[in-house]
Amino acid sequence: MSEIIVKQTTIAKEISLKGVGLHTGKEVLLTFKPAPENNGYTFVRIDLEGHPIIEADANYVVNTQRGTVLEKRGVKIQTCEHVLAALVGLEIDNVIIELDASEPPIMDGSAKFFLEALEEAGIVQQEKQREEYIVKDVISYIDDETGSEITIIPSDEYQVTTMVDFGTKVLGTQNATLKHISDFKNDIASSRTFSFLHELETLLEHGLIKGGDLNNAIVYVDKELSPETMDKLRIAFGKDNIAVKPNGILDNLTLHHPNEAARHKLLDVIGDLALVGTRIRGKVIANKPGHFVNTQFAKKLSKIIKIEKRNKVPTYDLHKTPLMDINQIMTMLPHRPPFLLVDKILELSDKHVVGVKNVTMNEPFFVGHFPGAPVMPGVLQVEAMAQTGGILVLSTVPDPENYLTFFMKIDKVKFKQKVVPGDTLIFKADLITPIRRGICHMQAYAYANGKLVAEAELMAQIARKKEEDIVKK
Repeated sequence: MSEIIVKQTTIAKEISLKGVGLHTGKEVLLTFKPAPENNGYTFVRIDLEGHPIIEADANYVVNTQRGTVLEKRGVKIQTCEHVLAALVGLEIDNVIIELDASEPPIMDGSAKFFLEALEEAGIVQQEKQREEYIVKDVISYIDDETGSEITIIPSDEYQVTTMVDFGTKVLGTQNATLKHISDFKNDIASSRTFSFLHELETLLEHGLIKGGDLNNAIVYVDKELSPETMDKLRIAFGKDNIAVKPNGILDNLTLHHPNEAARHKLLDVIGDLALVGTRIRGKVIANKPGHFVNTQFAKKLSKIIKIEKRNKVPTYDLHKTPLMDINQIMTMLPHRPPFLLVDKILELSDKHVVGVKNVTMNEPFFVGHFPGAPVMPGVLQVEAMAQTGGILVLSTVPDPENYLTFFMKIDKVKFKQKVVPGDTLIFKADLITPIRRGICHMQAYAYANGKLVAEAELMAQIARKKEEDIVKK
């Protein structure tokens, strides 16, 4: 079954929201703008000289105490997770987020208002294909200090489960699950941030929660409310009266879901994992998640993805009719057995070539390399890559049978895996620079068993055979 090609998306027009930052208490204007393909999510501080850009990248995370904070060259973006969760929840790939302060507006403490604004702006499809990281192995991150753990396992789509244990009677243990990202809007987006009373008191005392009121955070009362504390809260929230509801939360708020706290933790996981920078196809299981463990996991996953991209093994249908079989190859290449090391050509363009070599025990070099432990010599792997590249350069002349190919340079050669009898080698060579005067400069790779086995930068030149040799032929 072939993969469905999904195109990237952005928004149709720009749209703005106003509010206050939870921790700064400053009024802030946030504007979502359409972005070009492969842009991803980028924050722009329009209040600073030069309008510096901070990419939504896990490697820029510098603080996770009260939300996820990004910093690049001294410029910060605070509490970015709710905005990012809304973008992922609507499956938007490319957006520019302009801010005239360091922190997006807290709104009601959820992703709801960001999501609604993005929907109002409209979502449009772009031309380029969306990249997606398909999870094939179990990947985990454990924070030994807190016992928090995030694991991702293979799945047919992006799913998230959060399991939280707050160790208090008022909240206890909660779970939440998102089986389909399309359910984010209805099931997760409106889940608001929350705090325990003892945390709130500390934040207020240190002046760290200036934009809070009873409409943008659920406050769970986990201790006895003293008259002194009640006075502080009334002043902080600008209320004449404050009371505790029977379910243990401060009044003026009604829970959207009985497990709203766990759902908000799930929202945070989605927002923080947006910092990976690539769509994910896998099931995330987060036990006692928090911004620290979320972003550490995002960093680990981002690193794994970059390594895999660098070593990505292309897939080819080895059963389809080749572009060139061995007989056609011999009409082009001057090499002959036992030194002809390419069996067929699968692809050929003006910039690349893909060839195949079936390695059998009948190869003459296995007689001495090595008796009892046959291994294909690395130098012959390079030669086979060069012969494949020879097809590329010889395809540029009308009479390739009248030319020979000669090595000029071999550089950056690396051998990653052994090649043994029974392996099918796939060679891919791409031009580094255009072919000029018969000189071909290319990057070549050899793959076997779904792994990169060798790579090299090769330079070769074709030279016309002597006239007498052409006549003799």
